[in-house]
Amino acid sequence: MTRDLSSLNRRRFITGTTTLALASTPLAVLAQAKPIRIGWTAWSDAEVVTQLAKLILEQRLAQKVELVMTDVALQYAALQRGQIDLMLMAWLPGTHKAYWEKVKDDVEDLGVLYTDARLGWAVPDEIPVSVLRSIEDLKKPEVQEKLNGRIQGIDAGAGLMKLSEAAIKTYGLDYKLQAASDAAMVSTLDRAIQRKQWIVVTTWSPHWMFSQYKLRYLEDPKQTLGGTEEIHALARKGFGAAFPKAAAFVRNMKLPLADLEAVMFKARESSAAKEAAAYVSTHGEVVERWLANAV
Repeated sequence: MTRDLSSLNRRRFITGTTTLALASTPLAVLAQAKPIRIGWTAWSDAEVVTQLAKLILEQRLAQKVELVMTDVALQYAALQRGQIDLMLMAWLPGTHKAYWEKVKDDVEDLGVLYTDARLGWAVPDEIPVSVLRSIEDLKKPEVQEKLNGRIQGIDAGAGLMKLSEAAIKTYGLDYKLQAASDAAMVSTLDRAIQRKQWIVVTTWSPHWMFSQYKLRYLEDPKQTLGGTEEIHALARKGFGAAFPKAAAFVRNMKLPLADLEAVMFKARESSAAKEAAAYVSTHGEVVERWLANAV
């Protein structure tokens, strides 16, 4: 799934060229500490969560952190081989099922970071639910006319687009799926909302646009686009024993989806690191709960 990082947000379905690069900026006081290596991919949700974890590990647990940016498939393999210590972006049980099945006996599942992640088709909330509640309702002649027989999609090669093409066939819809970048999709959505026009967009949660617009997902009774997912933190075997305080913190780290999307939205105008720091500074009670068993 161009924007700041939003256009890469859902490229978990497009594993393009793979790079492996370190982004290490440990505090001077941590120079002698054994680092925790956290794998991440440039999806805006993953970057925010990773920056939150890095900040707290370094500032509150005096733990040096190195960030390893690489393709999601390589992160699973690197965890299995012990080349990285953590990844904070495992989409389970569906999206990353194939990766998980290969490594599940060789990694530690530290639990759920946030819930209600999903793929789907969304519409502006001002469109009457009585007329358009479900993907099935797109068959109604009056609905198809309002939508000009089009569904606004994202990048042509995205997995979400492949699922959307399958959904059109499964539901027997006479619609054209319009490919565009994530930024173009949001721009088209914004224009339609400003003009009070009807629109259906292919999207996912978490996405910053849910903090900017009032949207709702269309029901998908045939589950062609999948169900809701949980994002888990995974660690290499032996991580909990090697870094007990860090493991305790990660197990406690639970982030409401709305909070995550709000930080992602703000990060568009600044950076994930800056907005993660702002979240930590204004959510002291939340952070203390995360650290309850770690300090």
